Amino acid sequence: MESIKIIDIVGTAAFSMAGTFAAMEKKLDIFGIFIIAFVTALGGGTLRDILIGELPVKWMLNPSSGLIVLLSAIAALLFKTVIKNYHNVLLFFDSIGLGFFTVVGIQTGISLGFHPVICIALGTMTACFGGVIRDISLNNIPLIFQKDIYATTCIFGGIVFFILLKMGVTIMPIEIICLVTVVLFRLLAVKYHWQLPAIWKKEKPTL
Repeated sequence: MESIKIIDIVGTAAFSMAGTFAAMEKKLDIFGIFIIAFVTALGGGTLRDILIGELPVKWMLNPSSGLIVLLSAIAALLFKTVIKNYHNVLLFFDSIGLGFFTVVGIQTGISLGFHPVICIALGTMTACFGGVIRDISLNNIPLIFQKDIYATTCIFGGIVFFILLKMGVTIMPIEIICLVTVVLFRLLAVKYHWQLPAIWKKEKPTL
């Protein structure tokens, strides 16, 4: 379980930095930046803990999570004058957080004896829900509800996880392959503009 603790820490830091850059993109004040960093990093885990009945939720019992968020947000703020494009950096750290938190959610489901489908759903919610709260708080349509390939990457990574588990691969390589799959899939989707099929036709401009 030591590997999961490390994965959880890295995922928390990555999502905290993603939230910080998203807040800076909107030019929020320092308090707003820390709030967005906090909900981005810990929102998904909070939903997961509530769903599995683990109350109080983990970050309330362990102050180290809040400290990781604080330090990561400060680290991101220190580079605010160097980084010119907050959006690209946000996408990078958001992709890393997706990969790491997908693994954390899946492993949580496995430890409770859940069906693989439920484990993948739990991993997807753990990875995506913090970003949903972040986007809503910043008055944006959440990425998960747009055409962007976002939650799909978590689902695909989860499928890879259980295929490898079924093949008898040991757990640590599975975790690494799963999170790398999610991160690379998301980054490639952003780079090459891969999108889910649109169901709404573009309206023609009226004269």
